[in-house]
Amino acid sequence: MSNQDPHVNRRGFLRSAGGGAALAAALPLASRAASKPAAGRVLGANDRINVAIIGSGGRGSYVGREFAKAGSTTHNARIAAVCDVYQKRVTANKELHKCDGTLDYREILNRSDIDAVIVATPDHWHAPIALAAMDKGKDVYLEKPMCHTVDEVKALIDTVKETKRIVQVGSQTTSGDQWHQAKRLIGEGMLGKMILSQGSYHRNSIEGEWNWTIDKEAGPDGKGENYIDWKMWIGNAPKRDWVRDLGADRFFRFRKYWDYSGGIATDLFFHVVAPMNICWGEAQFPHKVMAGGGIYVFDKLPEDNSKSDREVPDTFHLIGEYEKGHSLVLSSSMANSQHIPGLIRGHGATLTMVEHGRFEGFAPYITLKAETRGDKWIVPELKDKFQGQNEIKVQVKETNTMQTHVGNFLDCMRSRQKPTLDVETAGRAQVLITMAVQSYREGRILYFDREKFKIVPKAPRA
Repeated sequence: MSNQDPHVNRRGFLRSAGGGAALAAALPLASRAASKPAAGRVLGANDRINVAIIGSGGRGSYVGREFAKAGSTTHNARIAAVCDVYQKRVTANKELHKCDGTLDYREILNRSDIDAVIVATPDHWHAPIALAAMDKGKDVYLEKPMCHTVDEVKALIDTVKETKRIVQVGSQTTSGDQWHQAKRLIGEGMLGKMILSQGSYHRNSIEGEWNWTIDKEAGPDGKGENYIDWKMWIGNAPKRDWVRDLGADRFFRFRKYWDYSGGIATDLFFHVVAPMNICWGEAQFPHKVMAGGGIYVFDKLPEDNSKSDREVPDTFHLIGEYEKGHSLVLSSSMANSQHIPGLIRGHGATLTMVEHGRFEGFAPYITLKAETRGDKWIVPELKDKFQGQNEIKVQVKETNTMQTHVGNFLDCMRSRQKPTLDVETAGRAQVLITMAVQSYREGRILYFDREKFKIVPKAPRA
C-alpha cells in the first residue's frame, strides 16, 4: 500500500469496489474522506449488550434467536433492533424480540445505543455493511462467507486493525474442540512435515440445493407485509428488473447466482476451509488454486421442471496449493450425500478430525495414525512422541458450537480480545474460496500475490 491514510483508502474502496449507491448514501463523502471512525460504547461488566440483526431471513432469524438465548442466560445481551428489505421478515422478528424494526440498515448504524450488528444478508452486502458498521463504532458478527471479493478481504482486515472493532466471522464450526485439539497436535510435531489436507461437504435433495420457497405475493410492488425494497437489496450488484430478470428467484434463491454468492464454495466450503486454517496453526494464504465441476443434475426448476437459470454448479471441487509445500483438496456435490473423511496427512502420520466427513458434525475423538512399514517408523523420531503406539485417539469435548461461537463474540466485546474466527484467519479461508470460484468461472489456474494482495494469472516472482 502507499503512504496514504488507510482511512481514506478504505472509503475509496467503499465507493468503487464494495459500496454502491446505497452505501455511499449511508456515509456522506466528506465524512468518509476526513472523519475518523466513531468510538463504540465502553462496556462495563454489568452493561447489557444491544445487538441488531441486519438481514432477517432464515439464517439471520436463527442467529438472532441464538443471540437472544445467550443474552438471556449467561451473557447479558438482547436483540434491540432488526432490519431486512422484506417487510414480512422485519415484522416477524420485531414481534419475536419485542424490539424496533426497519427496512433501512442505515437507521440501525446511526443509533448510538446499538453496540453490535449481526450481518446475515446475501454475500454481496457482507463487507459494505460490516465496514460501515465498524466506522460507526459497532462490533460485528459477520456471517460466513466473510465477504464476496478479495479486495473486500483486505478492506475488512485493514479496517479491524484501524478501528479496533471486534469481528467474529460466523462459521460456528470453528468453535468445535476438534480443530483446536488438532492445532495443538500439529504444533507439537505429531505429523512430521504436513503434506495434504482433504475434506468434503455433500448433500442430496429432490428439489435441488437453494431452491427455497418463493413468496409469490412479495416484491417491489407488494403492499404492506409483501413489500421488498428491491433496489436496496441489489446494492452494488448489477442492476436487475424484478419481472424481466426473474427477481423473485434471485431474491429468495440468491445462492444460485454469482452476483450474490459463490454457491457451494461460499455457502459450504467455508465451514471446511476455516477449520482447516485453525488446525494448521501457521498463517497460510494459498499460492495456487484450481477448481472444476458443473451443473450435472439440477438444471430444472422444482415447481414445473422448466429450465433453470441457475449459475452456480451443483458439483464442485478445488485444489489449493501453499508455498510451504502443502495442498488442500475439497470435493462437494449437492446431488450425492456421501462424504469423504476430513483429515490432514503428514509424512510421518495422518490426523483424522471427522471420520464420517461431516465437518459440522461431532466426533468424540480425533485419531492420529503413524506411518509405519512393519516395525519401522517412516519418521523414526515420532516413535517416542507416539510412545510406541501406532495409533492414538484424542478425546474431544462436546460443545454446542453455535452457543460457544456466539458467547465467544459477546465475551470478546467486553474483553476486546481476538475472537475464535477473527478476520485474518477467516480472510485466509476467503481468499482460497474466492480464487476457486474465479478459477471455475474462468476455466484456468490462478495464483495469489501476497504482497499485492491480488489474484493474478501467473505465479508471482519469488
